Formats: sequence, C-alpha cells, structure tokens
Amino acid sequence: MNTHAFTFHGADLCALPSGALHWPDQALLVVSDLHLGKSARLSAQGGAALPPYETRETLQRLDSDLAATSARRVICLGDSFDTPGIEDWLPEDDRLWIIRLQAGRDWTWIAGNHDPGPVGLGGGHLAHVTLGPLTFRHIASDALAEVSGHYHPKARLALRGRMLSRPCFLLDDRRLILPAYGAYTGGLRSDSSTLSTLMAKKAQAILTGPRPVAIPMPR
Repeated sequence: MNTHAFTFHGADLCALPSGALHWPDQALLVVSDLHLGKSARLSAQGGAALPPYETRETLQRLDSDLAATSARRVICLGDSFDTPGIEDWLPEDDRLWIIRLQAGRDWTWIAGNHDPGPVGLGGGHLAHVTLGPLTFRHIASDALAEVSGHYHPKARLALRGRMLSRPCFLLDDRRLILPAYGAYTGGLRSDSSTLSTLMAKKAQAILTGPRPVAIPMPR
C-alpha cells in the first residue's frame, strides 16, 4: 500500500490512500465522517434516491484498511452515522459486518454533530480521546496537537490544463484534519474562507488517491 508518512507532535503517522490515518506505534486506525446510512436517511426524508450501497462500500474500504494495517485500535472521529438512530435501520448484514470489524479491537465512536448520542452498536462512545501527545475529536478547536474531521476537506488544483478536486488531509503545526471516509460524502474546498482561516499559512494538503502526496494547501 502506498502511504504518505509524516510526523505530527512526535507521533509518526501515515496518511492512507483511502483517507484513513494510521499510527503504527499505537496499532491505531483513525477514520472520520463515515456517514453510514446516508441513503436510508435521504430516502426516508423524500430526498435524492441514492443507490443503497454506500454503507457497504464504506465498510469494504474500512475492512481492507484494517486488514492491511493490522490495527488493533480504531477511532471514528464523529459523524460515523448520518443521523441519530440510523444504525437501527441498517440492513442486518451491514450491522453484522460492523460487529465483525469490532471483534478483538478497541473501538471508539467519537460524538459528531450528526450522531451526538450513544451508538446502538458495540464500542465506546466519547466526546474526545487523548492518546499520547494527540487529542482526537470531531470538530477542530484551539487545542494543540489535535486530530479532527467534520469539514470533509478537498483540494482543487490544476493538472495538465484541467481542474481536479480530491479529498485531502489538512496539516499545520497545531492540527490535522482528516477527509471524509464515507462514500457519497461531499466536501469543503481548502480555499474556502472557513478552512483558509482555520489553517496556518504554511499548512499542507495531503491528497488522497492511489499515491498520497503532500502539497502546499491550495488557497
């Protein structure tokens, strides 16, 4: 697997092509914004009819990353489920898949704005987690050495005369923001006023894809 290795506040981390974060020394895999059950929620609200396979596509990606990294600990950085209680509406096969992935692993669901309450599946449910020098939460704060999600960052750049957009990690000396991991999730461009204000001037964007690569954060 191609990864991009970097050090953040003394932690040696790897950005994976999928948008997951691997911390080998802690046998930890971190993912953000899975938004499981999005198609079911939209259908129930009379919204866009998406193919009901985004949960399986996301779980397949997660299954593959867990197998590749041999992670024994998982932190999901919030908005793992698209709306409170939607996990009860997932197909039984998908619920059993999640339970199988949790087996033998220390699994933590961080509270997000889409899923603020306890999750009706295994694992712990916390507002944030501190592990070594790093703190993991859903939405970035003013804390130092923080890993978060929420914004679904994407980088827009020109390549061979065409404009491309790719989900990305955002990294500066204070914080690391992960891209959305779930299928069918939108994104916020890194040159938005929100992200341009949040990230330091020398921030990097680590592009996801077959070969993750770090570039200056497009603004």
